[in-house]
Amino acid sequence: MRPLETLPPTETLEIENGLSLVPRVKLNLTIYPSLPSVSKPIDEWQLKRALIDFLKTSLSVSITVPEEDLQIRRLKDLKKRKRDEAVAHGAILIRDLGFLNSKKKSEESDKEEDDEKELEKKFLHWRRYAAEKMDGIELNLEGVKYNLSVEIPVSDDFERMRKDWEELYSFRNRGYSRGGRQEPDTIVLRGVPSRWFAEPRVSSKPSMLVTHTIFSTFGKIRNLNVAEDDDFGKETDEDDLNIVSGLHCKIVVQFEKYRDFYNALKVLCGRSLRKQGSLLSADYEVTWDKDGFFRNSRSQNQEKGSRMQEAAAVRYRSEAARHEPHISHFTSNDTRRKRFKE
Repeated sequence: MRPLETLPPTETLEIENGLSLVPRVKLNLTIYPSLPSVSKPIDEWQLKRALIDFLKTSLSVSITVPEEDLQIRRLKDLKKRKRDEAVAHGAILIRDLGFLNSKKKSEESDKEEDDEKELEKKFLHWRRYAAEKMDGIELNLEGVKYNLSVEIPVSDDFERMRKDWEELYSFRNRGYSRGGRQEPDTIVLRGVPSRWFAEPRVSSKPSMLVTHTIFSTFGKIRNLNVAEDDDFGKETDEDDLNIVSGLHCKIVVQFEKYRDFYNALKVLCGRSLRKQGSLLSADYEVTWDKDGFFRNSRSQNQEKGSRMQEAAAVRYRSEAARHEPHISHFTSNDTRRKRFKE
């Protein structure tokens, strides 16, 4: 496998277990009615056709997007919608990026490194151009006008995430630190199919061993956690397909080296996961861990252990007290005094 530092954003990366990371451009969509009082449900099919036609005819390069790569989630109850709220959200995924690899003869370079940097620059520029071109357009659907808001997802914007953690750790690293310079090292991945990380013919639940093998592609792992993620995709009040329990998993992976974390996150940004022999593309969400997942897990385990030890000590004292021989509270002097009184 080629070094991750030299992987262009338009190139597919083959990893373990028959999985591959396939490049794509994802843009988040928000649809507002031009007139806030509109209460008619948006026609999803008409909206998709309008967006597909726009991509074919209005960008510098004609882009063809299959209907299944346009995701639209309508607001469940328009009667409860506030005047400034959207009527639908969604995303568009542009997977055919071959046009970015083409270059003119005058642009040919003898240095492969220069080509990779130029290709990355070209990719980022075109993605920003497409988002800006679509943002703010008006769509007329069966006589009802809607405004479109478009943005690049945070989980696809590596440079934005990098600036966030540099600012955060720059503040944390001010002054004297006994632990040395702090840097992020943990990636959080949500929205990947559980069965792709399971042991074949053993279980459909994600396996620590399989997951460790897959993510070792990116570097040496310090800590790993994988669990079913039934909450993924349920945060909105929109018409979504029912999420089947156990369908997705959440993976938290901590690398030993900052450089491995950096390269892994950069490669995971702007890509979808595919499995050999499957037509499904997993358009996951990836970010860096801001909350100290493993640090907090250790604290919780230590606190739980302390509580268990304390409870065990209480039980031990109770058992010991119950098994101690009975000692009379009356002394021999008490007995004589009692006899004297009699």
